[in-house]
Amino acid sequence: MKRLVLIFSLVAALVAIPAGQAASGELPQTVIECSGLAETISTDTETIATFHDQVVVTGNNIKLYCDNLKVVAIRKGDPTATLGEYGYFKSLVATGRVRIVQGDREATCGRAEVFPGEDRIVLSEEPVVRSFDDQYIATGPRLVLYRGQRRAVIEGSETDRAHISMPPIKDLGFDETTPDKSGQPAGKP
Repeated sequence: MKRLVLIFSLVAALVAIPAGQAASGELPQTVIECSGLAETISTDTETIATFHDQVVVTGNNIKLYCDNLKVVAIRKGDPTATLGEYGYFKSLVATGRVRIVQGDREATCGRAEVFPGEDRIVLSEEPVVRSFDDQYIATGPRLVLYRGQRRAVIEGSETDRAHISMPPIKDLGFDETTPDKSGQPAGKP
């Protein structure tokens, strides 16, 4: 079960680095590249950047691939400047063939919403979180991952059930021919 929590944690690493750590140089810069249009629009309080086509985000021990990415950052510095300085990330929304890789684990989905201030990531549109050796796989209509809580919620429904696949549980010693307390063979109604 601890391993399953680690798998869910892979996506939680996308939650933004506190501004003080990034400014002190303790962690590497986040780099976003795309083969299409990249656009930045600033308001007095936010900077919104959109990236299109073959988007790759490289962060601290993590890579995110998608078709489109929208990043909303709180703006800092001079509010009258044409392009504002990035403060901290408010949200990141990745859409289209989303793939997040960290170590020996990955998450895939059609949409990933990262809310750093809430320490929460929401995966939707056929999300799958798995280890590369396929020993651990989690799917459902929507996965909500919480950073720092070792908590992941898989929201299922009657028609689209939550599903977790793990390695086999070792034999607990039940023998079908050994009677239970009622005198019936174990495993028999």
